[in-house]
Amino acid sequence: MERGSLFRTGLLDGDFQPEITAYYFKQWNEMHMAFHRHDSTEIMYIISGVCRVEINSGSAREHDSKVEGVNLKKGEFILIDANVPHRLIVEKESPCRMLNIEFRFSDCKGSHPSLRQYFVDGGEAVAIMASAPFNYIVMRDPEDIYYTLKSLVLELDRIGHEVPPVQSSREGTGRSAALGDPAVGMKYHGRHVQSQGQAMVRLLFAQLLIALGRLRQEHSTSGQLEYDHYVKQCLNYLHENYDQDIRVQDVAKIVNLHPGYLQRIFKNHTGETLMQYLTRLRMDKASMLLLHTDIPVADIADYVGIGSRQYFHALFKKHTGFTPVMYRNSLHAQKNDEELKSEDF
Repeated sequence: MERGSLFRTGLLDGDFQPEITAYYFKQWNEMHMAFHRHDSTEIMYIISGVCRVEINSGSAREHDSKVEGVNLKKGEFILIDANVPHRLIVEKESPCRMLNIEFRFSDCKGSHPSLRQYFVDGGEAVAIMASAPFNYIVMRDPEDIYYTLKSLVLELDRIGHEVPPVQSSREGTGRSAALGDPAVGMKYHGRHVQSQGQAMVRLLFAQLLIALGRLRQEHSTSGQLEYDHYVKQCLNYLHENYDQDIRVQDVAKIVNLHPGYLQRIFKNHTGETLMQYLTRLRMDKASMLLLHTDIPVADIADYVGIGSRQYFHALFKKHTGFTPVMYRNSLHAQKNDEELKSEDF
């Protein structure tokens, strides 16, 4: 019995073996795939360049409203669960090189050891990851994942010549996979290589799952979500550029994420939308300028990136309860009063 999803109960309890259904290095200079799905878990690792992966959690129809997109860059990878519709987009002006691998699980047969026997250390991390299903997850690699993936693919390519080629094409890609050609890809469905190399493949695959589980566990244990570094980039950008005209699309481009997805993870981290945070930041800066500088009130709006003075006045009053003029005058009056009291003393 074959199982494509990584998230199944009993993976570490039963006797299962991994089956690599496809793997390839690929240079994409331009690609707009159709949505497709396959009965395997897939890892897409970005070696260089940038790309976009769109996930459809509703159906394989492109116009479905549940489509989410994430932009990936060098050193990042996405893990997509089996039968989740997705597609790859690479723009002509932004080529991308990636390493892909697809795998599933089948019942262990014969005298070969099952996958769980390789999890002498690290099995807990794999179990935690396998018990928390998701359609996809994006993580940044500390380099462990890439080296393990690369070793696994090269070993598969080495022993792959022992098996007759199996031609296959994937819905929406128009690509066929040729055995032994890592530049194009390789598929060998329902075959398990009976050689010394197979033991190495299983060992490397177990190492890959342990590395993935530990990386996932690090995020969960520390309370940091996968995109914590993106949120920090956003905050840095806002604090350095609040005096300019800023839109969500501009920030999303800086951090290489889809605007809608960026909005969601930003609010999860800060409790505010990106624009709410920016507005509060601008009002804090305006308050500081009104208090500690002699910049004319009429010019403060430009200093905090709000082009309309009327809109700035309305925002400031909404956040502080005072107009900018009232705020400055009240503070100056308070300061003068304190100085007079000090002199009297």
